[in-house]
Amino acid sequence: MRFRQSKENVLRKLVVLLCVVSVPVFAWSQKKTNPPAPKPSAPAPAQHASAPAHSAAPAQHPSGGSRPNAGGGTHPGNTAGNRPGTMGGNHSGTAAGTHAGTGTTMGNHPGNSAGTRPGTAGGNKTGNAMGNHAGAAGNKPGNAMGNRAGNAGGNRAAGSRAANRTPPGRQVSLKGGGQASIRPNGKIRSIDRNGMHIQHSVNGHRRVESTRNGARVVTTGKHSGYVQRAYVSRNGRTYVSRTTVVNNVSYTNVYRSYGYGGYCCYYGYAPAYYYNPGYYGWAYNPWPAPAPYAWGWGGAPWYGYYGAYYQPYPVYPSAAFWLTDFVLAASLQAAYAAQAEAAEGAQLNEPSDYLFASMSPWAPAAAASATPMSKEVKQALADEIKAQLAADQAEAGRSGATTGQQGGKSNDVLPALDPNRRVFVVNDDVTLVVDGDECALTQGDVIKRIDDTPDEDKQVTVSVLASKKADCAVGKEGGVSLDDLQEMHNHFREQLTSGMGELAKKQGTGGLPKAPDTSTKDGEVPAPPPDKSAAKALEEQQATADQTETQVKQEAASDSSGGTQ
Repeated sequence: MRFRQSKENVLRKLVVLLCVVSVPVFAWSQKKTNPPAPKPSAPAPAQHASAPAHSAAPAQHPSGGSRPNAGGGTHPGNTAGNRPGTMGGNHSGTAAGTHAGTGTTMGNHPGNSAGTRPGTAGGNKTGNAMGNHAGAAGNKPGNAMGNRAGNAGGNRAAGSRAANRTPPGRQVSLKGGGQASIRPNGKIRSIDRNGMHIQHSVNGHRRVESTRNGARVVTTGKHSGYVQRAYVSRNGRTYVSRTTVVNNVSYTNVYRSYGYGGYCCYYGYAPAYYYNPGYYGWAYNPWPAPAPYAWGWGGAPWYGYYGAYYQPYPVYPSAAFWLTDFVLAASLQAAYAAQAEAAEGAQLNEPSDYLFASMSPWAPAAAASATPMSKEVKQALADEIKAQLAADQAEAGRSGATTGQQGGKSNDVLPALDPNRRVFVVNDDVTLVVDGDECALTQGDVIKRIDDTPDEDKQVTVSVLASKKADCAVGKEGGVSLDDLQEMHNHFREQLTSGMGELAKKQGTGGLPKAPDTSTKDGEVPAPPPDKSAAKALEEQQATADQTETQVKQEAASDSSGGTQ
């Protein structure tokens, strides 16, 4: 009985205690008007368990190349900055973590830093444990590595961009003025002295530039380079002539001067002639039937060396694809010749001066592990060629008085920044700074421009689409100077002009269909004869650069302070 009463007393006390506690809780709950915070949502289910089929031909760029959500955030489905609907297969107008359309191997899906699908181990999603939430450290939804402004880990914000593009090494102030940049291995990266700029790529290729007697002199090899002089002004535009010397053979082209960002000048290729409009249409449109063509490269050393990287099309549905192979083959032949020249000039006791030393004709196996150029990249180049053919056809259809104007102000856009021009074939050695380290791009590599506007150092971010052994890996991003990017476009235009000339000679033979009228008409301005003094100017500059480098090496070796790291 006593136990039962004791138990009842305990129960009564508990009831009283609960009533006392519940009153203030109830009162507090009545006063609070905001609903409780929702529970974190579960991660979105993974989509696309298997990769979708890839579209062979890229979609057209949107008018003007504008980007959705361009206010500094990442674009849906796009970590590399590709435009919606382009060859990259990026998606437009979708919410982060969803897809619209089919993706390709070049396109990254929302919340993905390396092309993986949302929900996979490598892909980040909004609200995902591996992903950064909107507002956390300034990252955009679904963007762990986010490459847009306001992002803790990205390369677009001004501060992080400058840090990521600062090459390793030290700066040395030179006696008598000027400075030099020295790589960590003690090799010279660049020299600025007495109006001369000397630049060494990461693999040792040297480019020297100066102004001599009013001419711009650029040396790119032992027997190569160009001399550029003022030429004519016409229709309110200024043109320069450029005499290029390759292995002591000279030819001349004309370039238009462009101003951009308060700087003058950049130079864009101006054709000295155009073909009949019908010939461009024949080259642009599909042929009646795919045409086989034998290039005759079978025994060429360059083709054997690059066989693991590049293969021509088996047949050609139109001239645009034939011209794609022409441009790529010409670039790779030039790359092979440059490697042979560099290997010939390399010191045997310093083979690291040139990566080319191990890439000579007697070592063809060196390229065996190269990543093959994908059909998507070749398709992108074919589309670039078609776009240029269409532009040239429009120019060819104008009268001589208006040729080169493209309807007025539209032709004032610097070609390297044209929103309809994204893919470039590298025409000379270029060094990218990627994650604080350097890597090389060489002739025949393919890159895609990501940014529309250069940074404060006049560099534009590019992504590597195709590269050879020992060059920057596919997918790497870095800054290329606007001047270098424009020169890539110029070289592409020159090669395309040469290709159209070669095709005009060979049409109707070797399996190629017959073309319509291939006659030509004058372009913007006629090209002058080659500058007979160009080869001598290049030789003199080469000798001056050799002397300057000898002096700088001595100063750098005796610099005890170590310079600025």
